[in-house]
Amino acid sequence: MALKFLGKDPASDVDDCPSVWVDESDGSIVIQGREVEDPETRVLMTARNPVAEGERVVRIPFRMAPLLLEACRDADPRRSQ
Repeated sequence: MALKFLGKDPASDVDDCPSVWVDESDGSIVIQGREVEDPETRVLMTARNPVAEGERVVRIPFRMAPLLLEACRDADPRRSQ
């Protein structure tokens, strides 16, 4: 696996940093963030789409949207065509 680091939350502390990565071997987007533990949020989410064993729901701040867009561009398999 070859992970490309795109960036972290610019408003976070050094040790508390949601971040966005792209796995260059398969184009998948890897996101680090705080696990959503709020019961109300989890109930709303699982009512629509259950969280499978081994999955986690993470939250990242909106200010990181530019990093997600960059990850989508980097991960797009059409870029290499």
